[in-house]
Amino acid sequence: MSKKSLRELIVLAVVICLIAITTPLAYGQESVPSSTNIDGSPVVLSGEELFVIQSKVGSFSPEERAQTVSNRIETLAQNSSIPIDSLKIEDEENTTNLMLGDKVILTLVDADAKAARKTRQELSIEYINKIKSSIKQYRESRSLKNILFGALYAFLATVALLIIFKILSHILSKILQKLDSWQGSRIPALSVQNIEILPATQITNLLTRVINFLRLVLFLGLFYVYLLLVLSLFPWTNQIGKSLSSYLLQAVGGAFQAFFAYLPNLFIVALVVVLTYYILKIFKSIFAEIGRGDFTVPGFYPEWARPTSKLMTFLIIALAVIVAFPYLPGAKSPAVQGVSVFLGLLLSIGSSAAVANVVAGVILIYTRAFEVGDRVKVGDAIGDIVEKTLLVTRILTIKNVVITIPNASVLNAHIINYSAAAQDSQTPPLILHTTITLGYDLPWRMVHEALIGAASATSHILAEPAPFVLQTSLDDFYVSYEINAYTNKPKIMAKIYSELHQNIQDKCNEAGIEILSPHYRAVRDGNQNTMSEKYLPEDYIAPGFRISAVDNLVCSPDRQSKSNGQESSET
Repeated sequence: MSKKSLRELIVLAVVICLIAITTPLAYGQESVPSSTNIDGSPVVLSGEELFVIQSKVGSFSPEERAQTVSNRIETLAQNSSIPIDSLKIEDEENTTNLMLGDKVILTLVDADAKAARKTRQELSIEYINKIKSSIKQYRESRSLKNILFGALYAFLATVALLIIFKILSHILSKILQKLDSWQGSRIPALSVQNIEILPATQITNLLTRVINFLRLVLFLGLFYVYLLLVLSLFPWTNQIGKSLSSYLLQAVGGAFQAFFAYLPNLFIVALVVVLTYYILKIFKSIFAEIGRGDFTVPGFYPEWARPTSKLMTFLIIALAVIVAFPYLPGAKSPAVQGVSVFLGLLLSIGSSAAVANVVAGVILIYTRAFEVGDRVKVGDAIGDIVEKTLLVTRILTIKNVVITIPNASVLNAHIINYSAAAQDSQTPPLILHTTITLGYDLPWRMVHEALIGAASATSHILAEPAPFVLQTSLDDFYVSYEINAYTNKPKIMAKIYSELHQNIQDKCNEAGIEILSPHYRAVRDGNQNTMSEKYLPEDYIAPGFRISAVDNLVCSPDRQSKSNGQESSET
């Protein structure tokens, strides 16, 4: 075994160990409980949460208290004539009040401090600072200066977006033009075993559609960012922008969280892919050596190496998919399981003929019925095998017509391989034969000599073994002579047959043999004997016809009168 193969085996062993170690990690994951939200009702200003009220005071629930405080703060924020520094804290025995003049904005009790785990004084200071800062921000965002700057920034963002769209459109148009120019050169057609699966035009169209789709996604993403920016510039739409931004952040955060949670499974899938890659590489190397004859296995023929390599590749990839499928995202979801069941039913119902052809193709490979390039006869089709796949066999006839036959039909038909004898040195060459019928009056030795001479004069007929003649039948009127000749050129047998028939005509004409199938009537008197003159006596003379008179000839009156008239005239 080479050093390269040894390294591949070592890498394969390491990958298998990693799979064995990391597999328990993929199934040992447990979901981390999410943090619970703080119970209570939020106090908000312009959609922004300031703090949470968790306890009730008297008959007022936390929800009612939060709503009342929110309304008071919003009313205060809208009245810009009231300075925010007028807010103050007043402590009493059981309560702490946030006051605006003589109006109470918020009343804090011990239950509020206990829920926040602070004293009432600390909590009141924290809340009043948040109220002041939020009111200040509320008023500043609605000032004329900020609105004018927001409009200016929105205008500049719009111009920038249009410029970016223009530049990207120009760049993508150049890319699409390059794709069109690369069609057929840098973007070739996708073909497998000289079968064109996708022409270059379709591949180019597919790449064009992918680029257009990516352009659409890119433009929508840029517009989404632009929309978030513009909405955040104005106080009335700021909350909508924050909501859209939170949706985007949640989606991106959820995607990253799902990705990091999926990392152990992803690692397993990657290991399966690496393991499959190295297994395929090792098998490919082994079968390549068998095909070249560098490595032999008893009972395994070199021509089996390539199809067996393809079958093993298919089986290994199928096994890898089965192993990796449970680790794929969404593999256990009802939707994926439903689709899997549907596809299984669809394949089982609609692929019975395809499966039969695949099985027949495998059987034809390992029975060595024929190889690519052999001259064969399958049913009524005679020609050369130009392609042999798992589903069909293609034959190129002598008229340059390609016939595609399903492998199931090939397996059920009689297969005549004219090239098999030429490929095996221990098997006699192919025998070409044709039959003529001649009369019994011709000496058979003369016929044999003429037919053998015609075969010897034909191109691509072997001198050794020598041609020979068989008398296949003695029919009622003629003898059937079959000339048999050896050749090692089965692919041009039609041309050899044509030349052989021409030579038979010439040799028979030279020997004075008329090629026909005579028929005789059994009237022996006055006919030459049909036996050869060699077997007749030397003084043999063909007998003449004998004529005898017939008495009491009955004639009609008209005929009798005519007869008398003739007699009288002759007299």
